[in-house]
Amino acid sequence: MKVSFITNNNQVVDFYEETSLLRVSIRYKAGMPFKCGGGMCKTCVCIIEEGMENTNKLTKKELNILSKDEIELSKRLACQTIVSGSVSVSWELKNNNK
Repeated sequence: MKVSFITNNNQVVDFYEETSLLRVSIRYKAGMPFKCGGGMCKTCVCIIEEGMENTNKLTKKELNILSKDEIELSKRLACQTIVSGSVSVSWELKNNNK
């Protein structure tokens, strides 16, 4: 399986087990933002650009945290999104200097 991290200079990584997008990002130093890792803080919101069919259904945590508009824009929580096939993902860069 492949994950293309669009926001991180289109970094592409291969992995061989079903796991969360956040775990793949951490393992391969792809730079997805996160804080809690448990679906409570919304820091790891990302956009599934391609391959939504290769992810799990929205979790209860995602349904509670994400708005309808965000869900319609293919936004997910990376910590809650289990990948079972190839996907392309992007995220918004935050400016920490404010």
